[in-house]
Amino acid sequence: MATTRKHALVFGASGVSGWAVVNQLLQDYPSPGTWSKVTALTNRPLTFETSQWPTTNKLEIISGLNLLEKAQETFEEQVKSRITDITTVTHVFYYAYKASTNFEQEKRDAVDMLSRSITAVDKLSPVLEFVAFQTGAKMYGFLLQEDHYFPTPLRESLPRLKPPFSDQLFYHDQLDWLDAYSAQKSWTWCETRPDIIIGFAPNHSAYSLAASLAIYFSLWREINGPGSVVPFPGNQKSWQAKHNEAGSDMIAKQTIFLSLHSNISGNGNAFNVASSPNHETWEEKWPQLCKYFGLQSAPPSGESKEVRQYINDNLDRWRKIEETFQLRTDIAQSEVTMPGFEILHLTLADFDRHYDLSKIYGAGFRDKNTVMETWGLTFDRMRKAKMIP
Repeated sequence: MATTRKHALVFGASGVSGWAVVNQLLQDYPSPGTWSKVTALTNRPLTFETSQWPTTNKLEIISGLNLLEKAQETFEEQVKSRITDITTVTHVFYYAYKASTNFEQEKRDAVDMLSRSITAVDKLSPVLEFVAFQTGAKMYGFLLQEDHYFPTPLRESLPRLKPPFSDQLFYHDQLDWLDAYSAQKSWTWCETRPDIIIGFAPNHSAYSLAASLAIYFSLWREINGPGSVVPFPGNQKSWQAKHNEAGSDMIAKQTIFLSLHSNISGNGNAFNVASSPNHETWEEKWPQLCKYFGLQSAPPSGESKEVRQYINDNLDRWRKIEETFQLRTDIAQSEVTMPGFEILHLTLADFDRHYDLSKIYGAGFRDKNTVMETWGLTFDRMRKAKMIP
């Protein structure tokens, strides 16, 4: 049954993607009166002040719900007791994820968390209409060797990866579960596929390239001075590789759009999502990012330290910056940050992987963002949150 007033439940709401969806919902995207309530679920505690979300009585933040609770009935009791108005949830936006160095454990957790969560909402809310689920460029072979990467531009109609390459994914098992479980249900679902996501996360994020680069640029300016030249800390091939970055604001809008057009997006339909249908390269972006911090850009020199190494080597200097500008002390070096992801995106991703965005734009979506509308707003939010000077 359809309702005119929507209640959105966002799993993983403090991550880059989840935060942006909550932010757009609270700003009444796509129009005032669409969303009556937004429930944001976070693993780690998150205060309203830290969240940086707009002030509104629509929002409820709930932290610490254990998605790894083994007993389904116990989990559902926790959901009933903790989530006010669970029976009115119409839309689920699912971004929960638990990283692990053991892939098999990570895979089990990913499927268990999804199935446990969606089963609970399905049982407890008779008005559930839609589930939005996010995968990513790994669906096309990202992280594999270049000769196994699909031809570009990457389209949703490309076949699934097959073993042994698919063995490195947990997305397939999650998607297969969703497809089977949703059969004969009154609600439906879709899959969104962003590439690297650029956006703000109030609790920091395991994979925030924007946060790493913001600290890198701020440190560089402090050490080398305003106007100094920053060579790209990658290689020549990655410098020129084509890709479509996914600004969290834009992919949030695209996902919400799809959730409200189930006649187009339902039955597990997959959609590439990104800031713009136009691809970019680091050669085009790097000068714009440098300019934001009052710096000049240069191509890769082969002599630059890797981003994380540069930050770690200058942590003493960063601590002084934190003290001077009264910044948060849990951002530059965080146990949440996944080691090596900066190398992945700035060096190892040295091949074209740009998207075909004709499907989402053909569905009626119209908005797009420029490079600095994506990155500049993210840096602005980090400054407001006292993450960078």
